[in-house]
Amino acid sequence: MSGEPRDAVVQYPGGVRVRYRWGGSGQAEAVFALSEAGGSLTDLGEQVSDDPDCLCRAELRVETPAGIWTARLASAIFDEPSGLVWDSESLLVVKYGFHTWAFEARTGELRWAHRSRSPLLAVLGSSRLAHVLVQAEIETFAIEADGTVAWRVAHSDVVASVELVGGHLALASYGGLMTVLDPATGRAMR
Repeated sequence: MSGEPRDAVVQYPGGVRVRYRWGGSGQAEAVFALSEAGGSLTDLGEQVSDDPDCLCRAELRVETPAGIWTARLASAIFDEPSGLVWDSESLLVVKYGFHTWAFEARTGELRWAHRSRSPLLAVLGSSRLAHVLVQAEIETFAIEADGTVAWRVAHSDVVASVELVGGHLALASYGGLMTVLDPATGRAMR
């Protein structure tokens, strides 16, 4: 992947502000060149690979009312990290590549990590659910606050888009198949 690393800043509820910075394979030095000082720094790249800097890298700089922390991640594929704040559990849940990471939002402590067998599309949540939803290309997971998989649904075609709308989890596949799941149970809805 050539070109400059990319940046995004997201303001989440509860005063959690995240600066995401990511780049392609072998761009670790460029991604981390603009790291800001202050707060704790945790590099989780070795949980993905013995040589994480050869992979795609991302850095999350998180500012909260309780302080600042930074986490570095690695991915075997080029991906844009994104996430959500799970208010009731005080977690920042981030998807990047094949992995979902759940951090204590205020401290940056890693609560759990989950690996999918296919690239992740989105992390979704609602105050009405007892879990977060993690959408990969070929499966959907519901993951509880302790990292336990509450339910999992495999798909017969690659999921191209996903939305949590009106109490339904709506999936569209590359082949044009529309699937609607109950986000609480993973059961198909009509």
